[in-house]
Amino acid sequence: MRCNIVRTLTGESYRRFACHLAESQLLQWFCGLDRLDSVHVPGKSSLQRYGEWIPEADMRQVVDRLLTAATQTNPGKKQPDMELEEALDLDAYFLDTTCVKLNIHFPVDWVLLRDAARTLMKATILIRDRGLKVRMEEPREFLKRMNQLCIRMSHARRKKDGKRIRKKVLREMKKLSKVIAGHAQRHHDLLEKYWMETDLKAGEARQILGRIEVILERLPYAVKQAHERIIGERQVSNAEKILSLYEGHAAVYVRGKADAEVEFGMQLLLGECPSGVIVDWELVCGLPQADTKMLGRSLERLAGGEQDRTPREVGGDRGFDSKANRGKLEERGIYNGLCPRDPRDLKKRIEESEFVGLQQRRSQTEARISIFKNNFLGAPLKSKGYTNQNLEVAWSVLTHNLWVIARLPKRVVRVRVFSKAG
Repeated sequence: MRCNIVRTLTGESYRRFACHLAESQLLQWFCGLDRLDSVHVPGKSSLQRYGEWIPEADMRQVVDRLLTAATQTNPGKKQPDMELEEALDLDAYFLDTTCVKLNIHFPVDWVLLRDAARTLMKATILIRDRGLKVRMEEPREFLKRMNQLCIRMSHARRKKDGKRIRKKVLREMKKLSKVIAGHAQRHHDLLEKYWMETDLKAGEARQILGRIEVILERLPYAVKQAHERIIGERQVSNAEKILSLYEGHAAVYVRGKADAEVEFGMQLLLGECPSGVIVDWELVCGLPQADTKMLGRSLERLAGGEQDRTPREVGGDRGFDSKANRGKLEERGIYNGLCPRDPRDLKKRIEESEFVGLQQRRSQTEARISIFKNNFLGAPLKSKGYTNQNLEVAWSVLTHNLWVIARLPKRVVRVRVFSKAG
């Protein structure tokens, strides 16, 4: 756990953190590795296993217990259990959503075909190096042809009849992709049947086979998407778009911001208390959802934990405001500090001092999201697969909360000193 916390706090990769841990006595002491006889530092593979050793549901319980320790007081003394000057206040709840960028390149249709060719041929090279071969040209020759087609495609924009050239080049890329997929499939079947005769371990063979299977499954959809957009000149809905062959759950996130009109990644909900500690979070897999739907689920998670953490008041922007949410807050006895969508309602609510205070504090949630994404989660998110990405968010929340709570004012411990005279 300590290795995961330090690696998340430093933002280093597994390989770089393994090197950093081997040279730093301070990190070795914190992680419990400082021994006089010998120091055994975990490698990058061990660190990766550490990061995946506990499911996300259990990580929520760990964060919940941390919040419990920060809000409980010692019996009779009325002081926080973590030696804080004041117990953590969870009565107010502020939430907002953002887009977590994934580690993918800009989704260009014909570039997806190049990605598929590279992955399939590199996997084919690994299989052929083990002596399992079928009749075909040298795999690197297919990579060379695909790169040449990509160069022609990128240069076609500058020519007078660029649209016609792009269509012609894409047809050639489609034919080449079909040939590459056929060779990869035959090598896949060969490895699946005779992998025990090679020097590959079972896990290594499964990794190569799975890599080929994922690309072969998604390649037809990428070809169809490129055909529709380039040759057919027809739009493809966001629900049907493939943004990455490796992160199939990546979605288009239209934020309308000055620096990022459109983002590609996953939607993330963060909810914090007044001190900046993150109380709840949710990473959406697939298409972004309306903020109005996420508020109800967040309140249910707060009320359904080991302790009922239903807040006394909720603050948020106008994206969370709806008739259904207003009814839910009223039903639960929670003060509604959400910014109304209707300007007339907003004009009336500005006269409420409690509402104005919540809205002023709510503006700081954007800064909290920026701190969390850039300093703890990483931009872009380096983990692969939704399960690992969801777990990475949970570790980042735990590390962030420990960092925030450690910076809160501590109570002064008074020590009595007695002289020998008594």
